[in-house]
Order: sequence, then structure tokens, then C-alpha cells
Amino acid sequence: MRSQTLAVLATDRKGHPYSSLVAFVASEDLSSIYFATSRTTRKFENLLLNQQVSLLVDSRSNHTSDFREAEAVTILGEAREVQETEKAACETLYLTRHPQLEAFVRAPTSALVRVHVSTYYHVTRFQNVRTFRPGALDM
Repeated sequence: MRSQTLAVLATDRKGHPYSSLVAFVASEDLSSIYFATSRTTRKFENLLLNQQVSLLVDSRSNHTSDFREAEAVTILGEAREVQETEKAACETLYLTRHPQLEAFVRAPTSALVRVHVSTYYHVTRFQNVRTFRPGALDM
């Protein structure tokens, strides 16, 4: 979670899945994931209709060794736009990880989104699965 900068976000639109690549950062306690998006995107529109999301973070390198060595984390949670009262602190966290996105994040047409994480599924060797919940993480 700390070494990767991109995740695949899965949203729902009237029963149809939709995936997007997003730059993300996790809170220190892993209870929240943050990403930025334009309010005009399909993913943001989907979030307004259904806040339940999934993110996939993985370590694949597109080499055959991935079948033995790649790890993936599936994250389940509820996504909502960060409120104005919390925005400065959340932006600081996000921009520490992604300083190149400052103009985008601070644009009036952009939204900073927080995913309140309910569950993490950590998969190794394509079949070994461990489940973690924020507040009860034993990593």
C-alpha cells in the first residue's frame, strides 16, 4: 500500500461495473483511501449514485515471475467527497504523495474523495488470501 501510487477504482452504474485508474494515498492507519477526480467524470457521477466502491492495488510487473511473486490488495469501502472542513488536511496528505497533481487537485472542478475502508483482502501467490479490517489490522 505504501509503495504503489496507482489503483484501479471500480464503481457501479445501475448494475454495471466501471473501472478507472486513480492516483491514491492511504491514511496512516489505513482506515481511509484518498483520490482526486474531476466532477465531470463518469466515475464521479457513479459515486453520486452509489458510494460503494472497490479498489485494486497490485505489485505486478508483467513478467512471468508475477505468477509467484505478485501481490494484490482489494479494498472495499464507501466513497464520499471530502468536506470543506477536512479538505486542507486531506489535500496535504494527498499532495505529499502526488505533488505533481497540485494544480489538478486544487482546481474548482476537482473533487477530493475519501473511501472509508471496511475491508482489505491481501492476495499472494494468486490463492493465499488474508482479510484485514481497519482498527483490527495485524500486519
